[in-house]
Amino acid sequence: MASSGKPLQPIIVKRVKKGGHGAHGGAWKIAYADFVTAMMAFFLLMWLLGSTTEGDRKGLADYFNQPLKVMLFGGPGSGGANSILDGGGDDLTKSVGEDASGNVDEKMRELGAQLARAEAIRQDKQRIATLRDKIENIINLNPQLSEFKSQIRLEMVQDGLNIQIVDDQNRAMFDTGSALVKPYMREILRAIAQAVAEVDNRIALSGHTDATPYGSGERSYSNWELSADRANASRRELVAAGLPEGKLARVVGMADKQLLFPDQPFDPRNRRISILVLTREAEERMSKSLEAAPTINDEGDARSALEAAQNPAVKAPPAASGRAVPLN
Repeated sequence: MASSGKPLQPIIVKRVKKGGHGAHGGAWKIAYADFVTAMMAFFLLMWLLGSTTEGDRKGLADYFNQPLKVMLFGGPGSGGANSILDGGGDDLTKSVGEDASGNVDEKMRELGAQLARAEAIRQDKQRIATLRDKIENIINLNPQLSEFKSQIRLEMVQDGLNIQIVDDQNRAMFDTGSALVKPYMREILRAIAQAVAEVDNRIALSGHTDATPYGSGERSYSNWELSADRANASRRELVAAGLPEGKLARVVGMADKQLLFPDQPFDPRNRRISILVLTREAEERMSKSLEAAPTINDEGDARSALEAAQNPAVKAPPAASGRAVPLN
């Protein structure tokens, strides 16, 4: 078409975008869905609470309060529920190991005591084993003592470290029939004393003889007296070398009643001095055995005890504390 001489006007198309709430979008739907979900969870919880037993509810509450404690040790409420995992406690303010009254759980306390005692026993045995190694090193490094190494026996026993100094046919610790300590025996005792003085453990000292009867017979000076005198002479040497007197728990003479070689009662190696470094457990056991000995406290109890000894049908009265009266 021919132009009429007028400029053409551009055609402008205006489109209006609908949806004025575009800024909000579907957020309300998400909020509504969350609300509906929460309501469903609430009603489901109410339904569960209404349909479960008291024991089940108790077990669930206990588990979420203290699961580890009651799983290990049990507790009130856990045994009555049928839940898979046992529970453990009612109050969230209670700490693990406390019962309903707030006191320390007895089982936890007993377990702690057992663990502490086991650790003390382990350390005690380790200390005594270290002492054995130290004495061995002293003997090996000392030329005078190493000469008598075959006469020194170190043995770990149930009650501790047993150090035995035994006689030799050609090297006796004492003069025959005497409690006079030989010079080399003195050196051995003093070296042992210095090593033992460095540990806290106490010792039990005992003297032993062989089965050869003493010359004057059993009714006068015998192997009993001889073994006791030799043990006491050894005690004096240990104390002179620096062993505190308080570390001696017992000094006894055993005569020939604990032979080192029972099938060879006259073997000179049965003549020996035994130094037992006690474990704490052995020391406690020794003290308790002495404390447990009953005493007789008046003439009436003495007479009753004598009658009980003569007639088993008569029951002796229990011992009480007080002054001991000897039987006449």
